[in-house]
Amino acid sequence: MSKKRVLITGAAGFLGSHLCDRFIKEGFHVIGMDNLITGDLRNIEHLFPLEHFEFYHHDVSKFIHVPGELDYILHFASPASPIDYLKIPIQTLKVSSLGTHNCLGLAKVKNARMLVASTSEVYGDPLVHPQNEEYWGNVNPVGPRGVYDEAKRFQEAITMAYHTFHQLETRIVRIFNTYGPRMRLNDGRALPAFIGQALRGEDLTVFGDGSQTRSFCYVDDLIDGIYRLLMSDYAKPVNIGNPTEISLKDFAEEVLKLTGSNVKLVYKDLPVDDPKQRQPDITKAREILGWEPKVDRAEGLKKTYDYFKSLPNEELYKLPKEFQSKK
Repeated sequence: MSKKRVLITGAAGFLGSHLCDRFIKEGFHVIGMDNLITGDLRNIEHLFPLEHFEFYHHDVSKFIHVPGELDYILHFASPASPIDYLKIPIQTLKVSSLGTHNCLGLAKVKNARMLVASTSEVYGDPLVHPQNEEYWGNVNPVGPRGVYDEAKRFQEAITMAYHTFHQLETRIVRIFNTYGPRMRLNDGRALPAFIGQALRGEDLTVFGDGSQTRSFCYVDDLIDGIYRLLMSDYAKPVNIGNPTEISLKDFAEEVLKLTGSNVKLVYKDLPVDDPKQRQPDITKAREILGWEPKVDRAEGLKKTYDYFKSLPNEELYKLPKEFQSKK
């Protein structure tokens, strides 16, 4: 019996690489695709010797051709942190618009079920707390974060249009803050930023007064939720994240305790349009998918810290050349 075939875009990224692992484990033939603008082949190099893994170095914003049958497509190609989408705003917009359109067209031709990776950022700086899927959001379309927020909102809209107009089988996951091994240490997000600063012996930078909240989900839990959603019959957006909320100040203190660092917290101005609160309502995930997170933050942080500690020293100070400041 032939294996089912799945295309995963953004395969060399943080989440994409973990998805490749999960689908290989589940017995699929996995086709990874990535243009490597933020992804890293080291995240998937362990898969290259496998018979049922193949990789295409390709930008999904351009026409996509994949020979043979496809059963599923998971579109995870996108910059996903502020340092990325503030440096490469046009690519960020294109991958969630043109890239999503190309993936949907491929899914239509192949009669494949497609899941798109949306984000809690579609809620913007929310006026409803916690955020449920019926909330439409509070987004500034012309602010610095608009290139990411609005790209993802468009992605959801075109995905639902293909579902209703072409009867394409689609799924939409709204991903909340996720962490774990293979995150880029210097990608600008709170957890790797805090751990990276602690490992370098630098003070931890907290923006604003640190009262803004996030809800951190360990990557293994998130991947399980995504897999369950793909295999479900539910086409509307579903929040996947950990509902345990913590302020960034308290989170920084947790990182200090974990790392045993003697540095202090320093406070800087809050970035424009930075969300004040972020907490998922996961009622739908619980009821429809039978899913909820299992890994508590202390366990997940320890695994993530151990991963970052295992990286070569030069990784602590490396910033990808695409994002280095121009002189």
